Amino acid sequence: MSGLASPKAGLAQLNACHETRRMGSATDTMTVGELLVRCLQLEGVDFMCGIVDGAHIPMVVHTPDYGIRYVNAHHEEAAAHIAEGYCRMTHKPCVVIGNPGPGGANMLAGLTSAHGEGHPVVGLVCTRRSATTQPDRGGAWQATDLVAMAKPMTKFSELVTRPDRVPELVRAAFRAATEGRPGPVLLAVPDEMLGESIDCSEIRLTPAERNRVMTLGAGDPTAVAQAAYWLAGSERPFIFAGKGVLWAEASGELVELGDHLAAAMSSSLGARGVIPEDHPNYFHLFDMSTTRAVRDDADVVLVVGARLGEYDGWGMPPAWGDPDRQKTIQIDCDPLSIGLNRPVDLGIVADARAALSALVEGVRDRSGPRRQMVDADRYGQMRAETISNAAPFVLAEAADGLNPGQMVMAVREAFPRDAVTVVDGGNTTLWAVALNPIYEPDSFLYSVKMGYLGTGLPFAIGAKLAAPHRPVYLVSGDGAFGFNAMELETALRSDVPVVCIVSVDGGWGMERSAHKFKGIPKDRYQGTDILPSTRYDLLAEALGCHGEHVSTIAELAPAIARAVESGKPAVIHVVVDPEVNVNAIGYEQFQYSRTL
Repeated sequence: MSGLASPKAGLAQLNACHETRRMGSATDTMTVGELLVRCLQLEGVDFMCGIVDGAHIPMVVHTPDYGIRYVNAHHEEAAAHIAEGYCRMTHKPCVVIGNPGPGGANMLAGLTSAHGEGHPVVGLVCTRRSATTQPDRGGAWQATDLVAMAKPMTKFSELVTRPDRVPELVRAAFRAATEGRPGPVLLAVPDEMLGESIDCSEIRLTPAERNRVMTLGAGDPTAVAQAAYWLAGSERPFIFAGKGVLWAEASGELVELGDHLAAAMSSSLGARGVIPEDHPNYFHLFDMSTTRAVRDDADVVLVVGARLGEYDGWGMPPAWGDPDRQKTIQIDCDPLSIGLNRPVDLGIVADARAALSALVEGVRDRSGPRRQMVDADRYGQMRAETISNAAPFVLAEAADGLNPGQMVMAVREAFPRDAVTVVDGGNTTLWAVALNPIYEPDSFLYSVKMGYLGTGLPFAIGAKLAAPHRPVYLVSGDGAFGFNAMELETALRSDVPVVCIVSVDGGWGMERSAHKFKGIPKDRYQGTDILPSTRYDLLAEALGCHGEHVSTIAELAPAIARAVESGKPAVIHVVVDPEVNVNAIGYEQFQYSRTL
């Protein structure tokens, strides 16, 4: 994954912060809590989420003074997911807070998601006062070693032991969160320390660009020149983009390179939208057979900002061509990701945007633009066959409610091209991946690496907070939606009008599919049902949000329009046929991809 260097990092703001003092401060003396907030501002933080504990007050009371918006959630895990959604849209770190013991432990579940997805969420937790925990006296209330618990799921986890070390440890935490592949970190502060006063006159307080590398540049120019030479001379280039291209805001450069070469292009599931999915040379990951043929035919493969994980077939046969007969170029900001799963002929450690810009220039110097991709007609026929094979799933008649595929297609038509799609669930996600095209960068949020149920609503809230001008809609299964449904109140209180489409089949759809796939008789299914009387639209109304109930396809578009017009967070309860949903499109391909 490429790094976090981007125009959105707000270097101008950070430079301005260099000399910032809290309004009204006459001296350099402040509480440790205020010092901590000031350090966060210098790192470019403008958003914090969590659940306030009494210990946090010396810190959170100062967030408005330093331009940091604070949102209180209903659960610390959900708060971490909200922070993930915000990070994902802004391409910069943000903060989640947790209290000693259970609050911090709840947060760790969310940090597990951030670790899997590569999101730079900075967890700030309080610990009980050191007199009760150092050494462990036994029986202390909410005394939990959160620092040790967090180490396996974070890139950095440390305890602040002295007030004057706060700035140094904040710098270290943000450096770890943003270097290489981004990821979560944790910093713990004893609760009695936040209220202490400290003289900051001798403490180093510097903005982010003076504390850490903000961009790696284009990489070794000799390697870039070699890559340009191979690509310019290739007959069948294939370009594969990972989420690092989105972090580096390099979608334009990647598509420009692909267009000049008339190259086949594709992306990881997490990077959907990096290439418009109606681009004629884009190959959808759902269309496994055609994409596999393109990869196998390629003579030069360019991988940018991707580690080539399980959903990507590990970058190896049978999902990809043999690396011994293809030249592979990999660009990534993290040297540990290069050659991780697929051997490379050329590895370039660089910022994705800078490297792609240099590649575009180098390729143009060596070759003119190409008019058409080689074998485009053959691939078009294969793509048409995939669409034909999908037709029975989409056209299956629903005896009770909607065909979930038709629901997803109607939802996509109801929102503009630049809308942000968030998906959550099991089979619901399969329908949404296959039938909800993504056209713009930073327009698709899903827990790709973890398949983390319950992330949908918090992701949507975080995305809308980060991009209030863009429509944000969630397509979720009923089981997944139930995990964090109370965050609807958080969305209402925070004025975040996300539209939630809840696909209701009265059960855990993918678990039903698993039972069926294994040949288990229906009367032997275990734990797959949810009460069909549950009404998610009425839950939304009870919380002060907008609710709609839909049981026919004709009702869906008007319900979405009313939900958008309400200006409130909205839940559209859509009854889908459980028998159609159990035969979800792409289920067998999903199972197959996990055996490679």
